[in-house]
Amino acid sequence: MEKRTFLKRMGQFTLAAPCLLSTPQIMAAPSPRPYPGKDDPGFWERIREDYALKPDYINLENGYYNIIPQPTLSRFMEHVSHINYEGSYYMRTVQWENKNRIAGRLARFLNCRESELAITRNTTESLDLVISGFPWKQGDEAIFAEQDYGAMQDQFQMISRRYGVVNKVVSVPNHPASDQELVDLYEQQITPRTRLLMICHMINITGQILPVRKICDMAHRYGVEVMVDGAHCIGHIPVDLAELDCDYYGSSLHKWLSTPLGAGILFVKEDKVEKIWPLLAEHKPQPGHIRKLNHTGTHPVHTDLAIENAMDYLEVMGLERKAERLQNLQRYWTDALRGVDKIQLNTPEAKERSCGIANVGIRGMEPAVLSKTLLDEFGIFTVAINSPSVKGCRITPNVYTRMEELDVFIEAMKTLARRA
Repeated sequence: MEKRTFLKRMGQFTLAAPCLLSTPQIMAAPSPRPYPGKDDPGFWERIREDYALKPDYINLENGYYNIIPQPTLSRFMEHVSHINYEGSYYMRTVQWENKNRIAGRLARFLNCRESELAITRNTTESLDLVISGFPWKQGDEAIFAEQDYGAMQDQFQMISRRYGVVNKVVSVPNHPASDQELVDLYEQQITPRTRLLMICHMINITGQILPVRKICDMAHRYGVEVMVDGAHCIGHIPVDLAELDCDYYGSSLHKWLSTPLGAGILFVKEDKVEKIWPLLAEHKPQPGHIRKLNHTGTHPVHTDLAIENAMDYLEVMGLERKAERLQNLQRYWTDALRGVDKIQLNTPEAKERSCGIANVGIRGMEPAVLSKTLLDEFGIFTVAINSPSVKGCRITPNVYTRMEELDVFIEAMKTLARRA
């Protein structure tokens, strides 16, 4: 996208919302300074200007929810104001036309048919719709990993109690020797009763990227369908749904696409749509169209509109360039800590197996203690992960993160490792 076009779209105005916003910094309008060329070393410093960052800590926990850059936030607040101004008129006229248009843009971005993609509120909603709506029979089997997100595991437990489905749980190694090791891990659990296999595209607690296409090809040979948790992928790494060839895919757009909270997507392969029962009945369902799974009643439609603004902002950076930036940030600190005594990296070293997310722990220190100490003593905000296979803190810088901030984190970890 041309920079001039982007700036025109985003607008350059100051929002008057003192009752909602607490500091002058948060209320600041988007920076009027133009974006330098993408090869300019100052490009990412200019991007940083688009973020209102709380000065109390270094934020290395962007994985739960990405802070919205000011240009996108300004447009979002404009949408809130406009929809409030029009009220029912907006809701009864162009609400669905706009949502369908934006869903269509997302479908083109992800390389799937418009009839296969719906805007939801988050990954949990998307994948739980599939799990709960799948035509289960008693004795059917489902496969997933202990590293998968807890909400989906809980949903599988519920359908086990409700329908008598047998859940088979594997454990994904933090440092696999090869793609084949991961493919074999899942293949060994498949039987003639297996109906659905869930995998992460990028494991949320470690950042490990799984070989989705290879696992899908293997499962499909057995007639098993594959559901992919891509919560951390859209806006983080390139995602081509046609190339992945999975049957179902869910993601949260308020993570790495940096939309306002409450935006996600659900992809269902066109020939699978009819078999999934909707959670809520649609008034006029379209046969074979994913919209039948997307009836949510009245909801915050201004969030839907802001998805398009977030996509505009991503185009300023370029997805490939953003992914490279995130991986470089991750490699900067992981390379510095790899091999340091008592420090345990829980993310694969191979470059193709991770991007912006990684996990690190200190042997002999509980993750919660590590996280609290990093915040209290060094002013670094992270999240503790304490599971049977992963003990450490998940570290998720964002495009605005400076290498100097990562230097603070590196030195903090080395200091704590010496103490342990």
